[in-house]
Amino acid sequence: MSQQERLEFLKEKHAALDEAVQSESRRPFPDTMRVKELKLKKLRIKEEMSALTH
Repeated sequence: MSQQERLEFLKEKHAALDEAVQSESRRPFPDTMRVKELKLKKLRIKEEMSALTH
């Protein structure tokens, strides 16, 4: 997998996690631990994307 392909994959994964966070947050009683886990995954992906572009 090339660096560009990896970056595109990470962008898609980041967007999917963002949607999952939004979906969970809209629930009447959101699972705060799940939201925290999803946000942490998003952060790790963002850090990896940043490392690939710098």
